[in-house]
Amino acid sequence: MGDAAVNVLRVRQVAAVLLLVLMATLGGLWLFSPIEPVAWLPPPKSPLEGAYAPNTRLQPIEWWNKALIGPEAITVEPDGTLLAGLKDGRIVRLRVGSDEVQVVADTRGRPLALERHPDGRLIICDAKGGLLALDEEGSLETLATSHANIPFKFVDDLAITRAGVIYFSDASARNSIDEFTLDLLEHRTTGRVVKYVPETKVLTEVANGFSFANGVALSGDESFLVIAETGSYRLWRVWLSGEKAGKKELFTDSLPGFPDNVRWSPTRNGFWVAIGSPRKPLIDTLASWPNVRRIAGALPKTLQPKAARHSYVLLVDVNGKAVESFQDEGAETYSPVAGVTEADGYLYLGSFAREGLARFKLP
Repeated sequence: MGDAAVNVLRVRQVAAVLLLVLMATLGGLWLFSPIEPVAWLPPPKSPLEGAYAPNTRLQPIEWWNKALIGPEAITVEPDGTLLAGLKDGRIVRLRVGSDEVQVVADTRGRPLALERHPDGRLIICDAKGGLLALDEEGSLETLATSHANIPFKFVDDLAITRAGVIYFSDASARNSIDEFTLDLLEHRTTGRVVKYVPETKVLTEVANGFSFANGVALSGDESFLVIAETGSYRLWRVWLSGEKAGKKELFTDSLPGFPDNVRWSPTRNGFWVAIGSPRKPLIDTLASWPNVRRIAGALPKTLQPKAARHSYVLLVDVNGKAVESFQDEGAETYSPVAGVTEADGYLYLGSFAREGLARFKLP
């Protein structure tokens, strides 16, 4: 056998070994992956025009207290002070532009949403601790940690009626906040929205079947809820009163990114929607390839898809139509925007990952 033939044989042997190693590696990743993805069909991507047209309207912003990490949960008190829930579990009180903070509670979990109840208590969605309440003396009470024998895995957002009824989302029955990217990769529709009546302590499931149930907001007349389904780029409406009471219907489809928290706008008669990140073509392409996503779910987090630096707040009207957006893009933007609250002519922005709080003067 000549030298050339020997070399070809060696190349083939090395290639065969490498192929076996690759197949074994992929097989191992598949076998030990923590997720079991399902195939799904992403909605068509909306043209980037009209309300979705790229812009830089989300500037300038005031951005302060960058020592605070991940203040997704924000509520504005009547005296103008802010309450924010942080990544380390603390809930702090602060003022706009000031670096001084007062710690009012520590859930030792991850507070993602805060809202005052009519009885004065602060109601908290804690991703790790469930639905909590903080009284005026600073005592924390656990209101709910499960429903229908299914533990709350990822309590995310809430809305409270004027009568004190609490609606809140449980993003996933499978993955916790530490695994939220895996839940998006998996795309199993285990998210739900639950109703809690404080007087009776009764829990009732209002809607289910969401791929990552996220933001929850009440309409101005409290006739319906709007719910963000992050994993499918859409908003849902659930009617609470009238002939359609209990009905779940599509509200806004084909959003330009992953919707996070939703809040009612009393001045624009619509809903503010925080868009955490633009849609990623790779994720849409792999929607019909669950086995590839299963392998991706076993990769280190450093190798998994990353969110782009794009600040994005969208306004939709009471019929679910996109009206306008405020955006900014680049490494120094305040992003990802996860929380958005309107008060006194400003939009207050929160983030699950960014440092500090920000606000934007509405035109």
